Amino acid sequence: MNNLGDLEIFARVVSAGSMSAAGRELGLSPAVVSKRLRRLEDRLGTRLMQRTTRQISLTEAGQGFYERVVAILAGIEEAEAFVSRRSALARGVLKVSAPTSFGRMHIAPHINAFMRANPDLGVNLSLHDEFVDIVGDGYDLAIRIAELSDSSLVARKLAPVRRILVASPDYIRRSGNPTSFEDLERHVCLSPHNNDSWKLEGPGGSMIHRPTGPLQTNSSEVVREAVIGGVGIALRSTWDIGAELSDGRLVQVLPAYEGSRNVAIHAVYASRRFLPAKVRVFIDYLAELYGPVPYWDQRGSDKSDASQRSLDSSGTTAPAPGSTGHKDSNSRRVDAAE
Repeated sequence: MNNLGDLEIFARVVSAGSMSAAGRELGLSPAVVSKRLRRLEDRLGTRLMQRTTRQISLTEAGQGFYERVVAILAGIEEAEAFVSRRSALARGVLKVSAPTSFGRMHIAPHINAFMRANPDLGVNLSLHDEFVDIVGDGYDLAIRIAELSDSSLVARKLAPVRRILVASPDYIRRSGNPTSFEDLERHVCLSPHNNDSWKLEGPGGSMIHRPTGPLQTNSSEVVREAVIGGVGIALRSTWDIGAELSDGRLVQVLPAYEGSRNVAIHAVYASRRFLPAKVRVFIDYLAELYGPVPYWDQRGSDKSDASQRSLDSSGTTAPAPGSTGHKDSNSRRVDAAE
């Protein structure tokens, strides 16, 4: 069992990023953590990580060893859950990766209700727009907004994504309202990356437009603020600008053209025969919260009821502790990239 304990300490140091952070999580002193790591390296006859006072980095051997240790520990957890029938209870800490804007707007506001419904479960939510290695970086799942391709990972579709062309009323007053796809050529079109093309679906099938304009940025948030401010036309997801459409700060232009409907919001996780309860209940919660017609697309109806479900102080709309959930027909293998 000591050998297994050393593996757990090694994996926790990697996921926590330092020996001191891992020690706090495990209730061990940094000296004990360091001693156990040295014992593991001595037994293996190789160095697994480079250590400094501020951080650790894995060696090539350490990286390969870590990926295998994570799989071993996950298998042990699943085996114990199966034997003890703990699989129906969500416990531990759920480590989730999500895109920055979507996580801030549509995950963070609903975390409280989820944690109330699952009091034995903690959440470690990381928001960033870089791709993450779900297995290598120790994530339980990632929220991805993309058109996903097949791989060793599994995805469950949480909600569709509508991407539409929008502009401010002020911009339209100044520059006119485009009435055809070709009109985009004479308008300021905003994109967070200069070489990104808009892939649109319209009456004539698939169309591609390369945005051009005076603003250059690598930030989608900058484009969002620019289109609201009247700089030009942008292709935006309705989850991102639903409020602005509702209050009139933005209006849809060329409604016959939208972004590819193959893009969707997915929960992506490592392929496992026994899906941990903590992963399952969170995925079920988001799938119920968003639904086939997400609350941000329910303009003109009482969308507040849909978005407010998770904020009920009783937490009754979130999957209750012990909920078994199910894997629906939208689960499939997908690519690791966001």
